[in-house]
Amino acid sequence: MEIINTDIAIVGAGGAGLRAAIAVAQADPSLNVALISKVYPMRSHTCAAEGGAAGVAGANDSMEYHFNDTVSGADWLADQDAVEFFIEEAPKELTLIEHWGCPWSRTKDGKVAVRPFGGMKMERTWYAADKSGFHILHTLFQTSLQFPSIRRYDEFFSTDLIVQDGVCQGVTAMEIRTGEMKLFKAKSVIICTGGAGRIYPFTTNGAIKTGDGMAMAYKAGIPLKDMEFVQYHPTGLPGTGILLTEGCRGEGGYMINKDGYRYLQDYGLGPAKPEPVKKAMELGPRDRLSQAFWHEMQKGRVVETRYGEAVLLDMRHLGEKLINERLPFVRDLAKSYMGVDVVDEPCPVRPVVHYMMGGIHTDINTATSIKGVYAVGECACVTINGANRLGSNSLTELLVFGKKAGHEAIGYIQGGTAPRDEADAEKQGEAAEARVKGILNRTDGKESVSVIRRELNDIMEYGCGIYRDANLLTEACNKIAELRDRFKDVQIKDKSAVFNTALTQALELEAMIEVSQSVAQSGLARTESRGAHQRLDYPARDDAKFLCHSMAHYNPNAEPRIDYLDVVITKSQPQERLYGAAGEAMAKKAEQEKQEKQPVAAAE
Repeated sequence: MEIINTDIAIVGAGGAGLRAAIAVAQADPSLNVALISKVYPMRSHTCAAEGGAAGVAGANDSMEYHFNDTVSGADWLADQDAVEFFIEEAPKELTLIEHWGCPWSRTKDGKVAVRPFGGMKMERTWYAADKSGFHILHTLFQTSLQFPSIRRYDEFFSTDLIVQDGVCQGVTAMEIRTGEMKLFKAKSVIICTGGAGRIYPFTTNGAIKTGDGMAMAYKAGIPLKDMEFVQYHPTGLPGTGILLTEGCRGEGGYMINKDGYRYLQDYGLGPAKPEPVKKAMELGPRDRLSQAFWHEMQKGRVVETRYGEAVLLDMRHLGEKLINERLPFVRDLAKSYMGVDVVDEPCPVRPVVHYMMGGIHTDINTATSIKGVYAVGECACVTINGANRLGSNSLTELLVFGKKAGHEAIGYIQGGTAPRDEADAEKQGEAAEARVKGILNRTDGKESVSVIRRELNDIMEYGCGIYRDANLLTEACNKIAELRDRFKDVQIKDKSAVFNTALTQALELEAMIEVSQSVAQSGLARTESRGAHQRLDYPARDDAKFLCHSMAHYNPNAEPRIDYLDVVITKSQPQERLYGAAGEAMAKKAEQEKQEKQPVAAAE
């Protein structure tokens, strides 16, 4: 096995991984960075994000508003110290990436343009038309090229963390081109591998998002946090899962049912009357809009398409000029995949799995329970997203916490690291190689990767969907346990070494099963409804028992152990989540009470 020595190994070269690598290279050029990615960086899923990145910019906005929107949107399950750090750093990072070349859209007077997004009471989403993630990723990639200390390892599949006595010593990875295993000996590892939406059959996530980094950390002993909270985005294209950005509604699009009725007014999301777009009911949070679709479906008020039931996204009133200027990619997608020109007719949409609020447990500094291991982005749970992420917070999260992880890794190394047992590290590397080769070389297996994956997708959609109950979750837990056992009998027919996609898919499936089990078991244990986790048998939120993060601990021979960690509350106490007119009234009342509590200045 080839051994590659480096100071910091970064697993994943999307937005988070690139930002972490740049942070290290800028702060300490003497440190070597190995940037390890399953795909070429420009194929990373950050590229698919359309809508924009959140950060206070307008004169009418404030840090307090961004804090309150994020915490209430998270149904009070976000750690408020992390949220405070995030919102303060957000505008700095968005300004910096513009200086690096990100072409944010601008207003006529030259200011950065911002649009409203769901769950936010102010316009604070910076955007580059409807290709924001594309431009952010390209800006980061081209910026990274100027640093010789960053060495890329494209198309390497990371498999195992190397850990000695709770201290990170590196990571193993398979070079997909040759099938050879490599041992990256590193003083620190930063995991930036994205989410695991592919555990579901209908998702906006690309094929690469299979939870590899989550599973790698999980099996090394780092708990997965808040995994039951899986976000459905309300406007996916039926059949493909391709996303029509929240910017469609941010620009003023309507959600209507088969009768042409703006049905969201029936679900506590505001009245259907002319008012500023920032208050429009279509800009409720994603969990509420996805749940409203479910109720419309139960009432038979959805439209039938060849790909199943849907509602309609109506943007005709926006006009061709605005759509071409701000939503050109959306128009192209609707034409290409649904045969619909959104300038002339509504487009069918339906909820689609989009984002995982849960992930690798980290503290506010992105550090995990293993010394020297950090995690950033959708694979991590820092946590600013709680039970429901607000749209456009995630792209900014990659930048803010990517930089943070890079600096934390430097500080950890400069503080001195424990001596490495070289023989033990190599022995662990050989064990990882043997495990991968064992899957490849098995000749007596009776199971197929594609069959198990399809059954896993089906049970996740059935048992861990928008609405859940004890029976559905129990059935999912039992089925996943069965699939986990059956995976041991998987056989791969392709025994070649070069670009063996069958082997890669088997390794991805192994990770998907572990992640799925943590989702189902965490959901079964949380007997309340909060944010994206909705229980038909426990419809109320239970702050007395569940104002806490779920922690799933890996068990190689059985289901994970679930325990809990208190949420960090600094200043916002839990209250009812209200939107539309009720939400505005609540906000005004809170502001009035705040003003009344201000000390009166003493007369001079």
